[in-house]
Amino acid sequence: MGMAIDRDDTQFHVLAVDDSLIDRKLIERLLKTSSFQVTAVDSGSKALEFLGLNNNDADDDEEDEQRDSNTESVSSDEDQDHQDLGLGVNLIITDYCMPGMTGYDLLKKIKKSSSFKDIPVVIMSSENIPSRISRCLEDGAEEFLLKPVQLSDVNKLRPHLMKGRSKDIDSSHKTTSTRLITSGN
Repeated sequence: MGMAIDRDDTQFHVLAVDDSLIDRKLIERLLKTSSFQVTAVDSGSKALEFLGLNNNDADDDEEDEQRDSNTESVSSDEDQDHQDLGLGVNLIITDYCMPGMTGYDLLKKIKKSSSFKDIPVVIMSSENIPSRISRCLEDGAEEFLLKPVQLSDVNKLRPHLMKGRSKDIDSSHKTTSTRLITSGN
């Protein structure tokens, strides 16, 4: 019984986003070395697609509102499906400088999403620009890491994962506790 609990606590799913294949493979290897489940994509738009948020462009807000008013229950069901499938993402780590959608743009879209706003987002960059770092942190990033990312940086992620996970646990804690108590007796 204790092993299952430990395994659940360590099976965090991280979505890694970086347009550079080398940097993406490096962060993927570091995360896997630290026992994280990793999904790696090469762009912000692919990250949104993976999360099921690819139709929520800022430019399409009017269309979204119109669609939402016509199919309100369907939209909320879709949001719930994405959260339930959950793709189980506990943390998103993204490069700042990417063609098309920057990591900052991705951060803003995730924080605007009702389903994913509580998922911790970490930004990485090879450029140490204080104003950029401040802006990302002020707009919801949990951490800003300078590249090359190292194992010590990855170890800083666990508290953010725990914080994001505690919200998930709060909503399902009673069910899990009941299952553990009944299966333990």
